[in-house]
Amino acid sequence: MGRKRKSGPRYANGNRKAPQKKYNKTAKGLRIRTAANRLNRKLGTYGNGDGKDAAHYKGSRTKGRLQSPSKNRSRRNSLKIRRKGK
Repeated sequence: MGRKRKSGPRYANGNRKAPQKKYNKTAKGLRIRTAANRLNRKLGTYGNGDGKDAAHYKGSRTKGRLQSPSKNRSRRNSLKIRRKGK
């Protein structure tokens, strides 16, 4: 038989709501969220509907640049570490 499919509501980014809510309450999840919000406010794109995302520079939680959401969210695939031989 195949794998059992997960059910339940999802956020727009594909994350399941229940596990994501639980993760966001952990110490690490809280740090990530607050750093993202801080950068959004610093760049002036927090809640103004300009259609831009705050993209962090590699290895930095405090510095970043404005970027279109489609470009910023699509680069997530390139961040994964690939094993040799694949």
